Formats: sequence, C-alpha cells, structure tokens
Amino acid sequence: MKVLLKEHIEGVGHLGDVLEVSDGFARNYLLPRKKAIEANERNVKEFEHHKRIVAEKARKERLELETFAKQISAVSLSFTVKAGKDGKIFGSITSKDIEEGLAGKGVTVDRKKIHLAQPIKALGSVVVPVKLHRDVTATVTVEVVKHHEEAATDEAAEGHDEHKKHDKKAKHEKHDKHEKAEKHEVIEKKEKKKKGKDE
Repeated sequence: MKVLLKEHIEGVGHLGDVLEVSDGFARNYLLPRKKAIEANERNVKEFEHHKRIVAEKARKERLELETFAKQISAVSLSFTVKAGKDGKIFGSITSKDIEEGLAGKGVTVDRKKIHLAQPIKALGSVVVPVKLHRDVTATVTVEVVKHHEEAATDEAAEGHDEHKKHDKKAKHEKHDKHEKAEKHEVIEKKEKKKKGKDE
C-alpha cells in the first residue's frame, strides 16, 4: 500500500514522504495512529495544499521574527552596580534582569528565549543571544558599569577639608586671643610696678 507520512518516523521516512509499505504495517500501525494517510490522489493533493499553507504561514512568522530580532538587537541595556576593586560586582545580572530591562524599553521577550550561559558577575560589556526561532537569533548588548561613588567621596573629602580649615581657624583665633590676653597681663603688671615706684 502507498502511504503519505504525516510525521517523521525513525527508520521509515520523513514528513510528506510517499512510501510503499506492507498492508499490515499500514492498517495495523500507520493509519490507526494517524502517522500516515493513504496516498491516493485526493489525499496527496490535500496534503500538498496544507503543506503550502503551513509553509507560507511559517515564512510570514519568520519575517516577523526577523524584524523583531532587528528591534531587539538595536537595544542596549546598562546596569549600574556596586563593584569591588577587582571588577567583580556585588550580586549578579540574570536573565530576569535582562527581561525586565528590555520590558522597560518596550520590548517584550520571554525569559526562556534569553540564552545567558551564566549570570553576569563582572563589569564590562556582554553580548547576550536571544533565540526567537530555530533559525532566528537576536543579540542584546548588556553593559555593566560601576556605581560612581567618587563624586560622593570627593564631596565628603571637601567637607572634611572645610571642617579641618574651620578647626584650624578656630584654633588659630583661640591662640591669638590667648597671646593677646597674656600680653595684656604683662602690660598691666608693668604698669602696676611703675605706679608703685612713682608713689
């Protein structure tokens, strides 16, 4: 019997193949399990028509996905994190962070499609693949930058210097006052002595 396979069967054939098989194999296995249909003219025509519709639908879907892939690839994400001197970051950037970052830019992607081999744990730039289809893969650039604490540190240092200057000025003024008071005492004593002698 001639049959048309509706799916790939290991050791038998591929989807769409028209094969000559034994009647027993066709009637007892392939046909009842809907793995094949009888390869008569009507069935073959119907299958070919169905195949064309499926192929056209797949082509349109692929074009849409390719456009979407370009949209994703145009996006770059930047994460500002705290990091040690060795460039290692505290915590890590995961697929979930990338999914949320893309969503924040109006791009909705299922986290499962983001093929991040392992969470990002260091500063720098990483290109992450986003597999939309067997034949369509986009890429998103992820920048991990250090949180700038230098400005805050500089301000604190500046404040510290101002405080030091203020302390120094206060000490200097105190010293001056002390010196003036001492001089004043000496002058007073001299004047008293002089008055004593005059009397």
